[in-house]
Amino acid sequence: MKIYHKPVLKKEAVNALSINPNGLYVDATFGGGGHSATILNNLGLRGKLFAFDQDNDSNINKINDPRFVLINNRFSNIKKYLKFYSIDKINGVIADFGVSSYQLDSPSRGFSINKNSRLDMRMNQNQSLDAYFIVNNYSEKKLTSIFLNYGELKKANIFSNLIVSKRKKNLITTTYQLKSAISNLYNDSNKNKILSKVFQAIRIEVNNELNEIKTFLKKSTEILNPGGRLVCISYHSLEDRLVKRYIKSGNFEGIPKKDFYGNIIKPLKVIGKLITPSSNEIKTNRRSRSAKLRIGEKI
Repeated sequence: MKIYHKPVLKKEAVNALSINPNGLYVDATFGGGGHSATILNNLGLRGKLFAFDQDNDSNINKINDPRFVLINNRFSNIKKYLKFYSIDKINGVIADFGVSSYQLDSPSRGFSINKNSRLDMRMNQNQSLDAYFIVNNYSEKKLTSIFLNYGELKKANIFSNLIVSKRKKNLITTTYQLKSAISNLYNDSNKNKILSKVFQAIRIEVNNELNEIKTFLKKSTEILNPGGRLVCISYHSLEDRLVKRYIKSGNFEGIPKKDFYGNIIKPLKVIGKLITPSSNEIKTNRRSRSAKLRIGEKI
């Protein structure tokens, strides 16, 4: 049985790859396979598509096509694993950094603020670090850092102080217990916004998401052919800032580096403007509303 997931900006993202029918492409975030299926529809018989997904549940969506290979590993390992297949260069790569609909809707995964489950939030269910460990074992100082830097929460110290205080009485085991532990810090009007930031912060820490994105951007650029495209879809400012700065300046500080003669050193050039979902797409898929698509081309 296929796992349902509605791909965001599917047409726009695949068009951005400017596909060569005989080219070699990578879908770095396979998930439900929506982007991969569309890429395959645009490839000829000699084209090839590799896809990455560290979530083994994605295997249910594996596409039966001789041109397709699914690799169950982190996208940060793109260069390393393609070498196993004697692949040194590719024509394009797409990455959708969002949590899949399946992961959000699956009660056992612990990603959603609206479903009660054990605190988990692991993209890779084989890793040991999960949300339960972070919430119940991280120091107050470390929790504050996570909520401040990954959740961009004001008064992050109050959230961490309250969690540490509550867990001293009883361990915080489930998503609803976490919500209850910090219930004094939100009301009906800002509940979803506050909880989304708290869950986002913990999820980013669990999966080392920002460092994974940084490594992916660098490694994928290294294996792109000149003229090859890097297409990224991000969903919050922390992700988008990394993508925007890297494509524009070649680093994550956003400050272009120059050689001895004053020429800017960067591996990519910006293609087009920022792309966001249409009003029609947002109507049919509310989870797409914060998506931002950026395109870089290897110089």
